[in-house]
Amino acid sequence: MPIQRLAIAATIALLAAAPAPSFSQTYPARPVTLVVPFPPGGGTDTGARVLAAQLGKRWGQSVIVENKGGAAGQIGADYVAKAKPDGYTLLLGNIGTQSINPSLYARLPYNPDTAFAPVSLVAELPLAMMVNPSVPAKTPAEFIALAKSKPGQITYSSSGAGGAPHLAAEVFKDQTGTFVVHVPYRGGGPAIADLVAGHVQLSFMTVLEASGNIKAGKLRALAVTGDKRVPALPDVPTLSETAIPGFNAISWIGMLAPAATPKDVVEKIAADVRAVLADEDVKARIVALGGVPRATTPQEFGKLISDDRQRYAQIIRSRNITVD
Repeated sequence: MPIQRLAIAATIALLAAAPAPSFSQTYPARPVTLVVPFPPGGGTDTGARVLAAQLGKRWGQSVIVENKGGAAGQIGADYVAKAKPDGYTLLLGNIGTQSINPSLYARLPYNPDTAFAPVSLVAELPLAMMVNPSVPAKTPAEFIALAKSKPGQITYSSSGAGGAPHLAAEVFKDQTGTFVVHVPYRGGGPAIADLVAGHVQLSFMTVLEASGNIKAGKLRALAVTGDKRVPALPDVPTLSETAIPGFNAISWIGMLAPAATPKDVVEKIAADVRAVLADEDVKARIVALGGVPRATTPQEFGKLISDDRQRYAQIIRSRNITVD
């Protein structure tokens, strides 16, 4: 008996000293859900589907894109914030859900400071200033003149009140002294559909979600909103070089997990996102759509979210922007 007790004690000691098993060694062992907090068809949704397909190949598991739109992304974000933190429910958020909403809304259904674990930035998304072809303006300067001649008679669509396209348009109005009426939609897809149909005349939307209609001639791009031209639309100038020196307003998309997700799982997902975005074919596809692929570490992505939150908080306060 003493020998047996010693053997049991030794086994217990060895087990206690052994390192805890890593969750990432077996992750993912089943399908993963990637929640897009907007309807299908927008820039976040388009980027999610490109990423999901490639991660699915790398993991040997299905990555299911699930759209949970509404409340400027709050419904989908809240769903992920309250999901089991095991890496099997992830969020593809954007600059609106992570950096703008906390300053725009007095109360969110989750704590934006503690609800999520940043995983990686996925892509920067420059915006395009575009009009329905029935609008006679061919340049930003011509549009500004047209809008000033018809104050309150021209409307613009956005993917939702307070999103990056809405704020870009409001900054444009502020810096040009124009009065254009805002018509918010529940996502970029519906906003573009009504611009194509001619129900609104103007929109600021990501090149990623708009380039197809621009290249097909269904919409006319007047400018892009970043500090440099976009490879997907090389002939379209920036607003900065044409009408508003220094204008720079872009969006981005990135992956997040529920806050208590094991660190090794977060790091594995981030590493796999970096590997996917390093593939030349994937990069070429995102660039062709109008995005700028850019993966980061979780720490770098967290800093970007924080920095942009401070920047947009100042814009929202200084221009007294509120949700409709």
